[in-house]
Amino acid sequence: MKKNDYANKNVAVLGAGLSGTAAALLLRSQGAQVTVLDSADEGKLLKSTLDDLRANGVRVITGDAADGNHDRYDLVVLSPGIDPDSPLAQNFSSQQIETIGELELGWRFCERPVIAVTGTNGKTTTTELIAQMLSACGQRTVACGNIGKPLSAIVRDQAKFDVLTVEVSSFQLETIRSFRPAVAAWLNFAPDHLDRYASVGEYRTAKLRIFENQTAEDIAVVNAADSIPQLKARKVTFSAYDDRADFRLAEGTIHFHNTPVLPLAEAKLRGSHNIENLMATLAVGQTRGLSFEQMVPPLCRYEPQPHRCEFVRTVAGVDYINDSKATNLDAVEKALLAQTKSVVLIAGGKDKGFDFQPLRDVVKKKVRAAILIGELADRIRRDWATTTTCELAGSLAEAVERAHATTKPGEVVLFSPGTSSFDMFKSYADRGDQFRDLVRALPR
Repeated sequence: MKKNDYANKNVAVLGAGLSGTAAALLLRSQGAQVTVLDSADEGKLLKSTLDDLRANGVRVITGDAADGNHDRYDLVVLSPGIDPDSPLAQNFSSQQIETIGELELGWRFCERPVIAVTGTNGKTTTTELIAQMLSACGQRTVACGNIGKPLSAIVRDQAKFDVLTVEVSSFQLETIRSFRPAVAAWLNFAPDHLDRYASVGEYRTAKLRIFENQTAEDIAVVNAADSIPQLKARKVTFSAYDDRADFRLAEGTIHFHNTPVLPLAEAKLRGSHNIENLMATLAVGQTRGLSFEQMVPPLCRYEPQPHRCEFVRTVAGVDYINDSKATNLDAVEKALLAQTKSVVLIAGGKDKGFDFQPLRDVVKKKVRAAILIGELADRIRRDWATTTTCELAGSLAEAVERAHATTKPGEVVLFSPGTSSFDMFKSYADRGDQFRDLVRALPR
């Protein structure tokens, strides 16, 4: 369907969360008849959201009635948080109705160029870096998509922007059809989300769809360390490890080819992963016609966000670092490699379908002891049995107490779970907030 084809169409939106609500309200603004369906019972959904939907003429169906709904629809919009294998999604896929995702829906109404950012790690930091840099340089933008407001919400007020900076996840890319970013940034790739995908290859295929509709008029900013299939877009590369990349690291400074651009000592971000986030941002800015002289000052002002190797406090000579955003092994590895002191690591959480064996080498090198929590605690202990001292804790509070009792001055307590939070917490942010509060409550 084109932008003006939605009037009086009967559309089902699956999921009553942020993305589903944005999609439903966008469709209603175009005259569509919209039904939002969610498997959760109504009492478990946000009342203010449901009230807003109904006030705007959206029908809402929840619980078993949603999973078994067989009304006739012209289109289905799938929220990224809804697993395609869930009963709700399977019910509609069995009806063979055209199905798209919220990202694709928003794109169909988009009249501004899009910078899309994906990667296993660093998406949010890089999206925020790009948005802050472009805004400081006079190009009106907003960080949106998988962070902030969904694209379907932003396009309703897009006149105030020159370009949209959109974080995109593999879940969102699964259901695109025509989504075509003018600039697509691929930050990195590592195994993740194996609780949703049958294999690492399937996960990678979903993420690679970010390039699917690009043409020779578009630009792909890619990590030189990753093997990317042949692209139609013009490629710009970056790497903190490969000297052949367009943006590379030499003598503590980011270079573009042989030109020094950004001395790392002037930036507030630390770690090789953040060096590459800065490189990708510089590459994106260059595609927007900005000079390095314009870009460097706002990038150097950027403050690290909460839950991403966030320093909390020093207690009795021990530094406590909150890296709750580390929801996969690659993020933990990068957090550990960024440490210069002996580490007591707090890790563990929801079982996402992968083991922790790949971290054995870096754990052996960096971690004096590990305190493990959540569904994966026993498995991690088995994986690291001959690598470092491991003990289990029944809660995050117990883990912090044990770390406080056993660490020595000059060491670091690093909370870097390596998996998602939903076995014990509402989100990685809730998990990180609780860690921060526990650390702040420790006696001096």
